[in-house]
Amino acid sequence: MALTATVSALTLTGACVPLRSHQGYIIDADLVNSVQPGVDNRSSVLKTLGKPSFASQFNTGDWYYIARDSRNLAYLNPKAKSQLTLKISFTQGGVVQDITRTGVDQVASIKPYGKTTPTLGRKRSFFEELFGNIGAVGASGAGKGGGGDEP
Repeated sequence: MALTATVSALTLTGACVPLRSHQGYIIDADLVNSVQPGVDNRSSVLKTLGKPSFASQFNTGDWYYIARDSRNLAYLNPKAKSQLTLKISFTQGGVVQDITRTGVDQVASIKPYGKTTPTLGRKRSFFEELFGNIGAVGASGAGKGGGGDEP
C-alpha cells in the first residue's frame, strides 16, 4: 500500500516538471565578442557566426541572430524566460558598423480581441446555416435554370 502511494506521488509530481526548450541561434559568447565594428565585414561575420536567423530587407540589410529559451508546464502556453537578439548593422560598403544586444524585454505580448472575427450582415445560428437553403433550389418564382436562350 505504501509502495503504491509512493509511486503515485512520484508520478504526479513528475507531470508538473516544467518543459524547457531552446529556439534559434546557439550563442557562443567568445565568437560574438570577436566580431568588432569597423574591422569585420559581411564575409568575416558569416564565417565567424554563421548564417543569421534573418536579415533585414531595408537599408543596408542588418543581420539578426536570435536565441530564446522557453519553459512551460504541461498544457500551458510556453513563456520566454530569456532571449538574446543580436543585431549587426553594416555600412554601405559591408563593414560592421554597430552591434546591438537586446533581451527578453523586447518580446511583445499579443492578446487577440474576442474569439470571433466581426462580420457584416446578420448572424445566423448553426442550424440556420445548415438547413437555410432547403427548398430554395427550384422554388416557385425562381425561373427556369439552365441559362439557355429558349423561349
